[in-house]
Amino acid sequence: MSAVSLPHDAKAGPTKPEVRAVLQRKLDLAWPDHFVEVGSCTGAVTIEAARRAGRVTALERKQDRLDVTERNLAANDVDAEVELRDAEAPEGLPDDADALFLGGSRNYEAVLDHAVETGVDRVVMNVSRLEVAGAATQAFRDRDLLDEVVQFQVSHGYDLAGATSFDADNPVYMLVGGVGADGGNSSGGVAADGGRPK
Repeated sequence: MSAVSLPHDAKAGPTKPEVRAVLQRKLDLAWPDHFVEVGSCTGAVTIEAARRAGRVTALERKQDRLDVTERNLAANDVDAEVELRDAEAPEGLPDDADALFLGGSRNYEAVLDHAVETGVDRVVMNVSRLEVAGAATQAFRDRDLLDEVVQFQVSHGYDLAGATSFDADNPVYMLVGGVGADGGNSSGGVAADGGRPK
C-alpha cells in the first residue's frame, strides 16, 4: 500500500505516521465498515481509512482545514466512498457509523453520547494533554465505552556530531473502546481501579 501523500498542510498538522499505524490497528477497519472522523484537518487519517473501509465520512468545522483535507484526498489513491462535511460534531455525525475517531477534544462528551446512542462498536480518541486524557478516560468509563488506554511516545533520530541523537514527539494517549466494550478485561487494558487487570 502506498504511503499517504500530504502535499497540503494545515496549522494543526497531521496525525503522525507512527500514531496512524497504531490507530489503524485499533480501528481494525474492513471493507463493509463506515468510518467517521471528527476533525479531519489534513485528511491523513481519512485517507488511510479510505483505503480500508468501504465508506468514510469526515467532519471538519474549519473550512480552510476541510479544503486541505479535500486537496490531500485528491492527491491519493483511495477506493472508498468518501463524504467530507463542513460540520461540527455531534450535529454533523451520521447515525450508522461502525468506527469513529476523535482527533481532538472539542465536544468529545457529546460525541461519545452520540456513539452510545447509535451503537458505534469501535471508538478511538487521541489526546496529547494529560488533563484532557484523564477527563476523557473517565468519560469513556462513564459510558461503558472503555476497553484500553495506550500511552506512547515516538522519537526520531538525527545526526549530532557524527552520532545519532533523538528528538521526541509529544506523548499521545489513545483511548480505545466502543459500545459493548468490556472494560479492558480482554486485551490487557484498564481495570476498574485504574490498574492492570489481573
